[in-house]
Amino acid sequence: MATESADVIVLGVGGMGSAAAHHLAARGARVLGLEKFGPAHHEGSSHGGSRIFRQAYFEGAAYVPLLLRAHELYERLERDSGRELAVRCGGLMLGAPDSQAVAGSRQAAEEWDLPHEMLDAEEIRRRYPTLAPRDGEVALFEARAGLVRPEETVSAQLELAAAAGAELRFNEPVTRWEALPGGRGVRVTTARGSYTAGHLVVSPGAWAPRQLAGLGVPLTVERQIMYWFEPTGGTEPWAPERQPIYIWEDPDGSQIYGFPALDGPGGGAKVALFRQGTVCTPETIDRTVHPAEIEEMAARVGARLPTLPGRFLRAATCMYTTTPDENFVIARHPEHASVTVACGFSGHGFKFVPVVGEILADLALTGTTAHPIGLFDPGRFADAGA
Repeated sequence: MATESADVIVLGVGGMGSAAAHHLAARGARVLGLEKFGPAHHEGSSHGGSRIFRQAYFEGAAYVPLLLRAHELYERLERDSGRELAVRCGGLMLGAPDSQAVAGSRQAAEEWDLPHEMLDAEEIRRRYPTLAPRDGEVALFEARAGLVRPEETVSAQLELAAAAGAELRFNEPVTRWEALPGGRGVRVTTARGSYTAGHLVVSPGAWAPRQLAGLGVPLTVERQIMYWFEPTGGTEPWAPERQPIYIWEDPDGSQIYGFPALDGPGGGAKVALFRQGTVCTPETIDRTVHPAEIEEMAARVGARLPTLPGRFLRAATCMYTTTPDENFVIARHPEHASVTVACGFSGHGFKFVPVVGEILADLALTGTTAHPIGLFDPGRFADAGA
């Protein structure tokens, strides 16, 4: 097999990998991107038409600086690509005042002085007749929240990476990678060839348990389902100009989330349950969405959303790859200085895509980054692994 060389190889060019390839190539690095599937595919996690974007972050205020930078980079990516990637329709975090969705979002907003409003149940119902909160429930409204389009984002980053000189090879699964002795870079082997480079970025999504088996991070892959329903009475009240994204927490801590109806009457309103999937692998995931699952989802939304479920349109599966603490892993590999890893985005990573690409480019080219990524050190699991 022929051996070809690059400055940096990117293993997996989905959301994070395409961002890394874009930033690396834009800085003049010779980039080779290797992808198991085609461009902007639907086999992993970066698909489904929409992902929530927000900055009042209940998962932790430590994420806010990265979200502020991601907002800037999404705007730049839209300008550079000429694509509409974001829909800034606003966002609601709903639930009891002390719920994680509400209290955590409020804490992050206040700590970082993020513009927001607190709404009681009556005001929520008045502004958004599509929602039916219980008395006593409240919401944090963030006008800068909204959604991003995952397939469009990945496509934009791949196009810009290629325009900057990156070589992107699709439908070429990686069978093995290794750090060469003496700090001489890396070798990556596929069914088609063997490639060497000074550095390797591994961003394998749900394939991380196999591609990063030696990292020492316990990862769980879960099957998740996205549903689209046509609202009773039509989609006009669900248009992005009138309907924000929402995350709604029940008293038991479970969360439902949803989106406005995108792309006209046929697009439907998308809803899903957060982190209530079944454990799987990329090889064993059940891609069929069963009638009982649709019925369960319809019952959940029917208790909250007066004009849903309406008519069921379609459903699709994706995968979350989750760490035990639900925080990301972004770092130089602890055993291989010539390898940078990005994995375990735990179902809340896509909004960070462009800033993660910037971080991965920093780490690959210089070994460090000015962004605050201490939270994402894989060494935090060392004691548990031992």
